[in-house]
Formats: sequence, C-alpha cells, structure tokens
Amino acid sequence: MKSIKIFAPATVANLSCGFDVLGCCLDTIGDEMVISLTEKPGIKITKIDGADLPLETHKNVAGVAIEALLAAYGKDIGITIEIYKKIKAGSGIGSSAASSAGAVWAVNHLLGTPYTPQELVKFAMEGEKLASGNAHADNVAPALLGGFTLVRSYDPLDIIKLHSPTDLVMTVIHPQIEVKTSDSRSVIKHKITLKKAIHQWGNVGGLIAGLYKEDYDLIGRSLEDVIIEPLRSILIPEFDTVKAVATEQGALGSGISGSGPSIFALNRGLETANNVADAIHEVYRKTGLDFDIHISRINNKGIKIIEEI
Repeated sequence: MKSIKIFAPATVANLSCGFDVLGCCLDTIGDEMVISLTEKPGIKITKIDGADLPLETHKNVAGVAIEALLAAYGKDIGITIEIYKKIKAGSGIGSSAASSAGAVWAVNHLLGTPYTPQELVKFAMEGEKLASGNAHADNVAPALLGGFTLVRSYDPLDIIKLHSPTDLVMTVIHPQIEVKTSDSRSVIKHKITLKKAIHQWGNVGGLIAGLYKEDYDLIGRSLEDVIIEPLRSILIPEFDTVKAVATEQGALGSGISGSGPSIFALNRGLETANNVADAIHEVYRKTGLDFDIHISRINNKGIKIIEEI
C-alpha cells in the first residue's frame, strides 16, 4: 500500500464580479484526506469524519472525481479514501471542491503525476457536477493551482493562474445556515441587460488588472457584483450590514463567497483583516445565529502534502 495525507484547502469563488470564472485559494481552512493505492482494483471510501456524507463511490464527490480520472488514465487501479471534513457542507467556501480536487490531486501524485494541475480540473469538475448539478470550476481550479484563478473558457476548458499580491488577507464569516448551491442557482436570472453585462465585464477586467498591478484601490473598486449578488443576498442574514461594517473597517471590498451563506471581505494586511473580523463578529453576535469567522492569507500553492505514509 502506498498512501498520502493531504491538506485540501477551502476556496472563495466568484469574488463578486466573476460568477463561475474567478476564485481564490485559502490557507488556514481546509479538509484533510488520506488516499491510498491498493492491490485490489476499485475505489473504496473507508472513512468520513466530520460530516454525514455517503460512502458509496458514485454518490460521493471524491469518488466520482477519481472515477473520471481513472477513466482517462485507462488502468484498473485500487484506491481507498479517508476524508476528514473541516469545511462544512453548504458553507460557500468550497466544501465539495476540496474533496473533489483533493482526491484527484492525491491520486495523480501517487500515480507519478501523469496530469498537470490544469488537466486535473476537468476531473474534479465531475465532483462539482454531482454536488450542484453544474460542472463549474471556480472552486476546484484555485484549490488545484493555488492563488487566484480565471476560467477563461469552459469549452474548451482554459484555466489561467493569476498573480496574487502577498498583502491580501481574506476575512470570511460563515453563518450556520445551509444554502445549497442548487437552491442558490435557482434564483439567478438567465437573461441580463447589456448595460449590466458591460458593467460586470469592466469589473472583471479591473480586478485582474488590479491583481497584476498590485493596485489595491483598483482591486477594491472592482469587487462589485451588479448581476448575482442582488438576487442571492436576500438569502443571507445581515448581508448589507456586514458589507457596511467591513467597508468602515477598511476592507477593499466584500461579497458573497460562492453561493453563500458565507460572506468574504478582502483586505490589505492582517491588521485590517482582524479589525473587519471583530466588526463582523459584533454584527452576528446580535442575531442569535451560530457562526464561524476565518482569517486567511491567500494560499498560492493550493493542495499540500501533510505526510507521505
């Protein structure tokens, strides 16, 4: 048996203006997984700790993602999977993506890395398809490549890793309510005005330019969503208040993390990130809801090896 233990990071997708195309990787929040090659062919999930998720391969995002990889690899391999969930399902910070991306990354490593991180994205997307009904890549891409990523095209799949300024720190609040990605997608309109589309395109370009120029004012001005956020934010308690206090404390910008209910605030520097966290804590303390607050630098590496067993 050959085994590897990995850290599969949480991610923030969309980043306000980049629905389904932009995402970034976090450093302090993530799952752990143990993936092993075995002599007996077949994929077997032997343990899931921290979440009530199916052990059946075809019902689990990690199992489905590995099935896609092995179908392309063309050999009958034996694999066992242990999943230690630290990212809550339905949190909006890439729980299913961590499992999907972590699984294919680990198997690829154990097989001698026949695939590049960009090539692994399409396999991990099969896990996302199982989880939400849509094979999106804005979470699995940053988990696999690290840092900020852009999905330039889905057909053909074209993933680009972007520049990540070292001063950026993310504050994320996760209210303990579940917003399923499939439900959150159901409120989205499929037709938008040309005026809003132009506005959003400008913000996407501005955010990417801001990252490369390390222009923090430009990054902040570009963290604006005129299409998705107005529809989804009604599902998240105190959303507008959280955005307001984050801005007051110096955040560059804030918005819905993925499909919610988590809210992210992107900050320049750890001090600002902590001040934003304290202000958000005060807002949610008054709601009576349980919540978690995470502070994380941008993880420019992505999935990491904890131990080779």
